[in-house]
Amino acid sequence: MPRAKEVLPRDPAATQKRILQAAKHEFARSGLGGARVDKIAAKAKSNKRMLYHYFGNKEALFRRTLEDAYGDFRRAEAELNIEADDPATALRRLMEFTWSYYLANPEFITLVNSENLHKARHLRASALMDEMNRPFVERMRDLLKRGAASGAFRPNLDPVQILIALAGLGFYYLNNRYTGEIVYGREMMTEDALKKRGAFNVDSILRIVCTPEALSKGLA
Repeated sequence: MPRAKEVLPRDPAATQKRILQAAKHEFARSGLGGARVDKIAAKAKSNKRMLYHYFGNKEALFRRTLEDAYGDFRRAEAELNIEADDPATALRRLMEFTWSYYLANPEFITLVNSENLHKARHLRASALMDEMNRPFVERMRDLLKRGAASGAFRPNLDPVQILIALAGLGFYYLNNRYTGEIVYGREMMTEDALKKRGAFNVDSILRIVCTPEALSKGLA
């Protein structure tokens, strides 16, 4: 008898979404090398055949998972509409958002760490990363120019350096929270500790970016 034709799921978009969500959990927990495709398929209520059909192989799925994670971050950030705020308020809100996002999405940090172990080879092969991140950098460039024009920010600041500092203040703290408790002899993840760290991050960036006059007048 002729072999029956395989029938694909009626909602391929929903299936791919479930696979990517399951992949995010598995890759964050076990890394690329330790992640199991059969576990991802099972968590997604799918099967390995469908996973390979949509994503090709585990390496390609890892790249798509990273793209998806960065995409979620950038879309949430864009919804802040900081262009409507004065420069100092916009920068403060951006800092508070970034810190809150890291706390609410610990898998994002783990996935980024994992990709750095692979020297970003998957993201280098991504056609989406530049498209997602170029507006992110330009948005900061525009914010810094707007702040400098108002007299609130120092002139000629490098948007990439500010973005690295903005991300690093929160990323390093959370990425090293376990060793940090030993090194510094302090609990790092209590509600009070996280609140104080978030406030410190905001204050640090404002002191880097704002003019002494703006700080003295309480404009920041």
